[in-house]
Amino acid sequence: MKPNNLSRRDWMSVAAGLGLSMSGWLPKLAAETAADPQRKRSCILLWMNGGPSTIDMWDLKPGHANGGPFKEIATAAPGLKFGEHLPKLARHAKDIAVVRSMSTKEGDHARATYYLRTGNLPQGALQFPSIGSLLSKELGNPASELPNFVSVSPFRFFSQGAFGPGFLGPNHAPLIVGEGNFGAPAAGDASDRLLKVQDLARPKEVSDAQADSRFGLLRDLDSEFGADHPNLTHLSHRSAYDRAVMLMQSVGARAFDLQEESVRVRDAYGRNIFGQGCLLARRLVERGVPFVEVNLGGWDTHQNNFDALQRLNGILDSGWSQLMTDLSVRGLLESTTIVWMGEFGRTPRINQGKGRDHYPNAWSAVLAGGGIKGGQAFGKTTDDGTKVQGDATSVPDLLATLCKALGIDHLKTNNSNVGRPIRIVDKSAKVIKDVVA
Repeated sequence: MKPNNLSRRDWMSVAAGLGLSMSGWLPKLAAETAADPQRKRSCILLWMNGGPSTIDMWDLKPGHANGGPFKEIATAAPGLKFGEHLPKLARHAKDIAVVRSMSTKEGDHARATYYLRTGNLPQGALQFPSIGSLLSKELGNPASELPNFVSVSPFRFFSQGAFGPGFLGPNHAPLIVGEGNFGAPAAGDASDRLLKVQDLARPKEVSDAQADSRFGLLRDLDSEFGADHPNLTHLSHRSAYDRAVMLMQSVGARAFDLQEESVRVRDAYGRNIFGQGCLLARRLVERGVPFVEVNLGGWDTHQNNFDALQRLNGILDSGWSQLMTDLSVRGLLESTTIVWMGEFGRTPRINQGKGRDHYPNAWSAVLAGGGIKGGQAFGKTTDDGTKVQGDATSVPDLLATLCKALGIDHLKTNNSNVGRPIRIVDKSAKVIKDVVA
């Protein structure tokens, strides 16, 4: 094979074999990949577990009793203002669209989490897939060495089913790393350890030939067992092993080695699980992973809302803004759509504990990057923040808009576990045309 005909995977294999660092030339490779007309889009979900107080971030009410102590700041987009603790994101505002008209009616953590993450409310035997599983199925490559869906630091306590593949089955389940850490600060190299896929490297005393032989024996035994036990449990077990073996043998698994990045870059993202998770998301997207979610918890601010938000916004601002910077530099922002949301907003009225309570009636979600017409706020709430003025945006509307930005037909159907064809997004959905580029 001539050098100029080497594939991307060939070059990565050669580099790994020679012990070369990818940090210097991978941005150039990513830029070439981004320019490939056959490149599919990617999606990064920034999930804010607990329900963020969007009235203090994206839709402030200065001068009103409900407004709280935070101030608005101007952004790079004329007329669009953010909360004062998001100054780095404000510089990216031309690529950001704030949807201020969300109204979703579900104020319970479990139900709302399930609703926002699947587009459906729980319905008995129907096991709805998460939006990550749905979109990665449409955008991903089944033969990819890297997983098509990676979930970074999820907190699944409220709704286990909201994070899974549902009726799409185990082949569309996420690879989970760093679970349950809320995106919090991590001392020393703890984030490196938490965000790595554990046990990828085999023991040094096991040779390639021995490993291949053992994998072959495992497949033979598994096939015999599966012939006698053709059920979902066996399918899930086999799928997990197949994916694990593929990842162990993949050069792309180096994406999880954050130590390849410079100290300057890592500091810019923030030395916490969320910030380093955003860095991991960039590394995965530039290697072709179509769906990555990064979770940041701690937003259930019934008490001391403003102190908590100042801290959380600092974490969010650094991680998200650097993610957009890096994607832009690598030519990947135009093909990567970012969605930011939690399960609901919080009450305009400030309670006696200086907190805000659950409030799904009027709140904000955010879309950014590829396929999005940024530099704007869509929709409006009343001066006191209690109601949406004009038409409200539903969960299906938001997800249909995300699908449109990604080039996916949201009315496409999949067969469910009970034999019913189910659309990716409910047929009631209306794409927000003003937000889609």
